[in-house]
Amino acid sequence: MISPTVDAIVAELQQRGSDAIRRGRVRIGINPRYSYGVSIPELRFLARPRLGDHALALALWDTGIHEARIMATLIDRPDDVIPAQMDAWIAVCDSWNLVDHCCSILFDRTPYARQKAAEWSGRDEEFVKRGGFSLLVALAAHDSGLPDDVFLGFLAIIEREARDERSFVKKAVAWALKQIGKRNAALNAAAIGSALRIRKNGGRAGRWIASSALRDLLDERLQTRLRWLRAGASSGPAPSA
Repeated sequence: MISPTVDAIVAELQQRGSDAIRRGRVRIGINPRYSYGVSIPELRFLARPRLGDHALALALWDTGIHEARIMATLIDRPDDVIPAQMDAWIAVCDSWNLVDHCCSILFDRTPYARQKAAEWSGRDEEFVKRGGFSLLVALAAHDSGLPDDVFLGFLAIIEREARDERSFVKKAVAWALKQIGKRNAALNAAAIGSALRIRKNGGRAGRWIASSALRDLLDERLQTRLRWLRAGASSGPAPSA
């Protein structure tokens, strides 16, 4: 039984929906099924007064509506999320943006993020596999306390999976490789080494991943920032990458 609160939220989503937004999402590879076409800023606005309501997040997810599921990722509390929920949600994601919202807004702040990144990146399902690499991107971007060894281990996974030619997977693999290489000079050098091996051994998908990653990893603005960090950031603000 759907609660009156969920009914009211779904009604508001319908009211705010836009066919133009739905059409735009189709053009960037987002599944329009069960979507009303509500913008992300509007979803954040609707979610704000309901933050931390785990039961509501679960109920919104269960509606199957695209925007309600994105709201669920915004509302839920990471401390209440368990591995079974993560597996259940990622298994039914049918759009890259829903995968990325789950992983970069919610799942990456759980204690299970590293475990699921390693596990999902080895799965066959396109959006589950993307979820593994999207989680890795979020960990590299958001968790400054993780040691380099964690990401060196993930570079081996990236090299292993770099032959997958599916668009939403190979883009996530390249994204993860770039994000790891932005953390510090040592990981940048390790990521460049991985990219070169991928280019040599990874087939067509690998060549695309390597080309995309190396363009960013070797960018002079990033290299300047990493040199500044390695020098101890002794003076002045960090250069922008």
